[in-house]
Amino acid sequence: MENNRRNFLKTASATGLGLLASNPFAAYANTPEEMAQVYEQANRTRVQKFNMSGYAAPKLDKVRIGFIGLGNRGMGAVERMNKIEGVEIKALCDLRAEKVNAAKKLVEASGHRPETYIGSPEIWKKLAERTDLDLIYILTPWAFHTPMAVFSMEHGKHVCVEVPAAKTIEEAWQLVETSERTKKHCMMVENCCYDFSELLTLNLARNGFFGEIVHGEAAYIHNLQEYIFSKTHFYQLWELHEMYQRKGNLYPTHGLGPICQVMNINRGDKMEYLTSMSSSDFVLGNLAKELAAKDDFYKPYVDKQFNGNMSTTTIKTHKGKTIMVQYDVSSPRPYSRIQLVSGTKAVGLKYPEPARYSTGHEWMSAEEYKALEQKYLPPIVKKMGEIAKNVGGHGGMDFLMDWRTIDCLRNGLPLDQDVYDAALWSCIAPLSGWSVAHRSNSIDVPDFTGGSWKNNAPVDISMTKGGTTKAKV
Repeated sequence: MENNRRNFLKTASATGLGLLASNPFAAYANTPEEMAQVYEQANRTRVQKFNMSGYAAPKLDKVRIGFIGLGNRGMGAVERMNKIEGVEIKALCDLRAEKVNAAKKLVEASGHRPETYIGSPEIWKKLAERTDLDLIYILTPWAFHTPMAVFSMEHGKHVCVEVPAAKTIEEAWQLVETSERTKKHCMMVENCCYDFSELLTLNLARNGFFGEIVHGEAAYIHNLQEYIFSKTHFYQLWELHEMYQRKGNLYPTHGLGPICQVMNINRGDKMEYLTSMSSSDFVLGNLAKELAAKDDFYKPYVDKQFNGNMSTTTIKTHKGKTIMVQYDVSSPRPYSRIQLVSGTKAVGLKYPEPARYSTGHEWMSAEEYKALEQKYLPPIVKKMGEIAKNVGGHGGMDFLMDWRTIDCLRNGLPLDQDVYDAALWSCIAPLSGWSVAHRSNSIDVPDFTGGSWKNNAPVDISMTKGGTTKAKV
């Protein structure tokens, strides 16, 4: 029965008929051809060529970095790397001269002498082709993440790439295949895995506080209305274009990444399948009309079929556990990543803040929480927490992430996030789009590890190795 259902869905996608006599894609930007490709790539199987999970690349005494993209996230990354020992900032790239010049001025004050790459849409390739770089940090709009990451690995560089690392399942597979072939790290810089609360929850899980973890919830709920339509915030309005060109859970990784680490996804368990549902758009289309009535600049966006307000995805794992992931950037709601971990002995929840834990019907008191935090304070927070808070970046988690990455590279240690994490966490977006377009039918989640998830070791949070890199503060 299941095989027959899947064969029907695959045929329906390929023909554009879907599950209705009328075209189910009429309300969605994704074409039938794109949907058919999502299904095909989701069901792809592959023999792993080399296991990048737990792989320790040769240690680097000095990590020579080139940055591509110096916008909202890029300048912050440059500022943080400028404060880490053993880093040499050698190259800076952006389309806008003022962004490059500002970054150059900042790092030159610390003794760095970077080359600059400005203007041409293809000039980033010149940076990636250099032979004196070890790591390329990619902080561009989403569409460029995979092409730039693949090209950089092909030219012998490790890669840190902003979230999401891939927009399509095919791109996710490209990242995996290239990383395995070149033996270069491809780390999606999911900073929320280094949030102090999420790290505490992870350490509690490792110490058995939750018992057997049964269910997790994650989200990215962030009212971005004014930014999505801003002429200056997202360069060339790239995120506005994403919001009408694609549908579903477009930005799943902030909430999902920490939940996957807690549940040892790709490292003892794996995602099996998901189903997704989205509301209609009740905000962005109306906002486009309101803006266009006052400013002709916005007229091309009138009557676009925008992504719905709320997207909800549910995932089943191989071991029978469940995950719920939500995405909403257009409703007037307080910021939330949810972060719920529910086990057989206890539950943890962050958002609304403060974070809290419970082993019964009531949440722990503030005093009980503080005692728990002191007992299970994660080793990385003990070592670098106060420094990270002083440097900043979302309360310090950005600096913890970059410091940890550099320290691993300098000590020849595996990175906390590997290419399989980058591919899996990112692929929820296209998979959810397929499910939404097919009346919330389920779709398999590809196993990017090629079966090695059964034996891959959990992320090492012990800090028994490394930790030798200093901060320049």
